[in-house]
Amino acid sequence: MQTVVLIWIAIMSVWAFATMGYDKRQSKVKGQRVPEKNLWYLAMLGGGIGAYFGMQLFRHKTRHTSFRIGFLMLAILYGVLIFYLFGVTLPTNSFA
Repeated sequence: MQTVVLIWIAIMSVWAFATMGYDKRQSKVKGQRVPEKNLWYLAMLGGGIGAYFGMQLFRHKTRHTSFRIGFLMLAILYGVLIFYLFGVTLPTNSFA
């Protein structure tokens, strides 16, 4: 099950990243754009990491506070989930 979730997050992140790049290109050439709700769906359905890095790399939607904060929060959430699935634990306080 862990492998399926990790593969799902990877596929959705690549898809969201590519979609951010495509939408940025379309915005430059005044072409058919990707609706913002579709960008959000991709991010929420597992592509938060790819959506965030795509936003940063392509400098796309960076003026929209909801995208900056929302995509960052989703990226952090999926990052924590990945660490959890790999069994990474935070160090504990050994002074107590």
